Amino acid sequence: MKLKNRLAGGAIAAAALLALGATGAVAQQAGTLRIAMTAADVPTTSGMPNNGYEGMRFLGYPIFEPLVQWNLTRADVPADIRDGLAESWTQDAANPKLWRFRLRQGVKFHDGTAFNADAVIWNFDRFFRNDSPQFDATGSAITRGRIPVLAAYRKIDEYTVEIETTRPVSYWPYLMTLVLMTSPNSFEQGGRDWARTAALPPAGTGPFRLTRFVPRQSAELGRNAEYWDEARRAKLERIVLLPMPEATTRLAALRSGQVDWIEVPPPDAIPSLRQAGFQVVTNSYPHVWPWVFAVGRNGSPVADQRVRQALNYCFDRAGLVTMLNDTAEPAVGFFRPSDPRFGSPQNRYTLDAARGRALLAEAGYTAQNPLKIKIAISPSGSGQMLPLPMNEFLQQSMKENCGVDVTFEVVEWNTLLGSQRVAPDQPQWLGADAANVSLVSSDPSQMARWFLSSNFSPRGSNSGHWRDAQFDAALAELETATDPQRILALTRTANERLVDGAPWLWIVHDLNPRAMSRRVSGFVSAQSWFQDLTRVSLQ
Repeated sequence: MKLKNRLAGGAIAAAALLALGATGAVAQQAGTLRIAMTAADVPTTSGMPNNGYEGMRFLGYPIFEPLVQWNLTRADVPADIRDGLAESWTQDAANPKLWRFRLRQGVKFHDGTAFNADAVIWNFDRFFRNDSPQFDATGSAITRGRIPVLAAYRKIDEYTVEIETTRPVSYWPYLMTLVLMTSPNSFEQGGRDWARTAALPPAGTGPFRLTRFVPRQSAELGRNAEYWDEARRAKLERIVLLPMPEATTRLAALRSGQVDWIEVPPPDAIPSLRQAGFQVVTNSYPHVWPWVFAVGRNGSPVADQRVRQALNYCFDRAGLVTMLNDTAEPAVGFFRPSDPRFGSPQNRYTLDAARGRALLAEAGYTAQNPLKIKIAISPSGSGQMLPLPMNEFLQQSMKENCGVDVTFEVVEWNTLLGSQRVAPDQPQWLGADAANVSLVSSDPSQMARWFLSSNFSPRGSNSGHWRDAQFDAALAELETATDPQRILALTRTANERLVDGAPWLWIVHDLNPRAMSRRVSGFVSAQSWFQDLTRVSLQ
């Protein structure tokens, strides 16, 4: 197989092209960190970025904050939530569908206006009330898909808001990390037009301000010297974000000194980067790189559970991890097998061609009638690792082991994300039997988001429309359970159903590699999709 050579090839040509591009004009300045993202474009800047969680990582949380934040201070434990723009929250004991959030006082948006309950209600109306003057159709589609259980919200007093869910949901605070706050005044300054607002310096409350934005070229963040949390005021003066979807282009930019930090270096380049003195940082984090099966699409072969299980036995995870230079781990379920939440499923997926072929034969697919499937993929994107060579590896492995014919529909990352917000029979799915979209696997709130039948897209994020009564029952009890041991047992049951029902092709868990100049210091690789840039400095 020649795929490994493709990962490192083209670096010289990429460097030549890069010298002519926008990044060549971004000279190194004191206190300026230059980051090459995997995105094909700069994420949107109006307060609910596109480009998935990479958008949230770089043009979400650093500028716009939620009521509940992630604690990104440690590398040795999975990241958990902490207080943010809300200093505390409580679930009503008499009516567990009600939550009260006590807001932090003294916080100012970047434009100097006050953060308070009115601003919170205004932002919720932006995403959840179609007839509001500030309704944002694009931001709403992203937010509603992530938070399908919101019923109502109201102001109690100047620094208290009450939020009601459609049913009791014990993990509601985790979902509150996904609604970002922007200044109502910035929308007025943009003429009540979100496109114009995005072209202005939008106003959040975060440790960085958006100071410059050039579509498809760059975004610049400046230090917010008046950030409300003095302990987290940024050390850097400026961050420049540059979209570079090609891994070899990012590599060339780092080696030539045109950037200081790259997301997802080519695996083959990691040994030479380390030898040259660059830092290469990896860590476990809650990430699954799967194929999301279009289970609910009539006529698709993946509607048959036997086919989905068979495909999970038909490829070589260990070989793929080797190709990735050990920057990933084999995935055989939502959680890792070492996780106490994994449970004891009936299936323990590994390469077992005989079992895969037998399951396919049961479903009617033989050498005379081979299984043919189409997968929608992207050339890059948030958490997508190296999707082209990885998918080509899967294509070849499935053909060699089980005679499966895999074809691809390659589209831009945000186009691919569009498939995850509609039913699997809609045109945005491109007639595909699965979509390769990497997703977060941190906790039961994400299990509910991706797999509960009540969260079928477009209402929620169960885009494949997989339905399993045992999974739904386990999550229903988990949402109201309070005993930690019972919650653990229910989470195990849920993961067992995810393994055996195989709504996804379980491929790998990413180890989140980044490469950066030796001048970068203070970075803590949190076990999260998100990272705290306030601690980073340049020596």
